[in-house]
Amino acid sequence: MRAWRYLRLTLHLLQGAATLALVYPLCKPTTRLSLRQRWSRRLLVILGLRLQLEGAPIAPGAMLVANHISWVDIFVINAASPSAFVSKAEVRSWPLIGWLAARNDTIFLRRGSRGHARIINAEIAALLDAGRNVAIFPEGTTTDGSHVLHFHAALLQPAVASGHAVQPLALSYRNPDGSHSRAPAYDGELSLGQCTANIIAARELVARVTVSAPIETAEGIDRRSLAQQARAAVMRDIGA
Repeated sequence: MRAWRYLRLTLHLLQGAATLALVYPLCKPTTRLSLRQRWSRRLLVILGLRLQLEGAPIAPGAMLVANHISWVDIFVINAASPSAFVSKAEVRSWPLIGWLAARNDTIFLRRGSRGHARIINAEIAALLDAGRNVAIFPEGTTTDGSHVLHFHAALLQPAVASGHAVQPLALSYRNPDGSHSRAPAYDGELSLGQCTANIIAARELVARVTVSAPIETAEGIDRRSLAQQARAAVMRDIGA
């Protein structure tokens, strides 16, 4: 089973790279989003992950705020609703996945640079104004999924400044019996290869996305209280 999954995964990544290089330049933006969603859903099937989407509908033009567990989180969210992502700059150097991310509207943030942060905020606001969803992981790192770290409020500033809603997404990975699984966790000293091997070794997993109602960014709202509200919603929905 593992060898078969690795083969299918390799072929699927190559197919995705070919689509990005040859098909994307010829497609309308809406077609690209559809292709991205279809490819992400297929990736989850190959990895043995069943998508379970619960809660409110995902609103267009909202900043999606999620807890962060694994590299596969990006594709789980894209399978639910194709989105642009804000990611740490290091992801850009990951083999193939970094290239795929860069060609799929990922915004790479260099930490510690205020000037770069202003540019990123403007890019995010423009996407939200265009009705696109932008997803962020405000914990700034990954966990094993059993708890939620502090949310960095600065990442929510573009939504506040442009008046767009923030919508919390609670991500969790479960075994078929509903118990928590840490197989997809990309935390601690695990390498990307080890994390992928853990996912492939699991016979079947459920990728659960619980969507809360959008939190409106009313005039004068404080981004810290907004981050606290979003974090509370995520903690509630994962049972932390």
